[in-house]
Amino acid sequence: MHSSADSVRDALWTTTAREPAPSGDAFASGSTVDVVVVGGGFTGASAALAVAERGNSVALIEAHRVGWGASGRNGGQVIPGLKLDPSEMLAAYGEETGRRLTEEVGGAADLVFDLVGRHGIDCEPVRGGWIQAAHAEPALVRVQKRAGEWAALGAPAERLDATAVARLTGTNAYLGGWIDRRAGTLQPLSYVRGLARAAQQAGARLHEGITATALTRDGAGWKITTSQGTIAARHVIIGQDGYADGLVKGLAQTLICVQSAQVATEPLPSGLAAGIMPGGICGSETRRLAFYFRQSPDGRLVFGGRGAIGDRQNPAFFQALINAMHRTFPETKGLAIAHRWSGQVALTLDGLLHIHEPEPGLLIGLGYNGRGVAMATLMGRWLAARALDGLAHPLPVTTLAPIPFHQLRGPAIHAGIAWAWLRDRMGFAG
Repeated sequence: MHSSADSVRDALWTTTAREPAPSGDAFASGSTVDVVVVGGGFTGASAALAVAERGNSVALIEAHRVGWGASGRNGGQVIPGLKLDPSEMLAAYGEETGRRLTEEVGGAADLVFDLVGRHGIDCEPVRGGWIQAAHAEPALVRVQKRAGEWAALGAPAERLDATAVARLTGTNAYLGGWIDRRAGTLQPLSYVRGLARAAQQAGARLHEGITATALTRDGAGWKITTSQGTIAARHVIIGQDGYADGLVKGLAQTLICVQSAQVATEPLPSGLAAGIMPGGICGSETRRLAFYFRQSPDGRLVFGGRGAIGDRQNPAFFQALINAMHRTFPETKGLAIAHRWSGQVALTLDGLLHIHEPEPGLLIGLGYNGRGVAMATLMGRWLAARALDGLAHPLPVTTLAPIPFHQLRGPAIHAGIAWAWLRDRMGFAG
């Protein structure tokens, strides 16, 4: 088994990032800001940027480096929307809230690509669309209904039969699916670094290598104790997601964290590059523990999947992933694997992102369930608006309730994975 640090070092994104790592600011113990953000991933960097753009003082605290966690290790797929279809959002949240939520999550990819353009983030963005490919008939029915609902709302979405999926992706492994042309790809580590750089340029202070260890009430605000001293703030935003470390009691116990691993081949020969995931298109399956795939900006096939436990590389899981890639894209069997890396994905029991506000001025956003590029960026904006203006976000606040028997961590996660695999074999859509 290899460490999490090995995963970061071996990631394709670490070696190909065009956006340089930001330079941290000196930490002044005893200082006061309007907002402290804990976590230097998409959620935290997006929130810090939104706060700073409004002219408010903000300090972002990251225990490692910006993008060290899931934000610098993910697949770089920019997918709008939730796991709920528009009709399901209306049914779950009511007409007014459901429509607002549908509009905002449906526009999440627009938000990402707008930020990239506005701040000149060098993350190689391509808006080539996302295909959700169906692995079984029940899943095909579900996702083609999904495509129809989004298309009826004006989204550039369309149903695909098996022939169309094969033509667009280069694999005959699926029965059909749908394409959402709002989606696209980017280099995720470059993107999160660019968000942090833009936040600094707007006035945010960035403190890397500093761990927040305690939160205590301080009058109407908060005192944040860190490994380098204290800092006070009116509001605290927590953006740790699957790397929640005990700073907020019980937070990590609300999530099921599974390992998401990826491999990247050597650059595809020109003939294969023209046929396998060309033109910046990306894809994933309808399985809950789905495989996902794209070409990297430098022409490699990047293939990922979920299902192991923890944040340490597992050679057996990587071999299973490579075998799955060869089944899905048989033409890749002769290609060398140039990079392999992994990290934790935070799953919620209902498959939805959650906002927690356990005390006034303490805001937490998490649970992206594999859609972190777009959804965590949007979450950061929601949390910043809530902190600065008290505005209600369209996603209802969820009580911070640990999953029962979460202390049986290994067995519980194994059981959850087994249930997900069973659902996949039965053909349900993720």
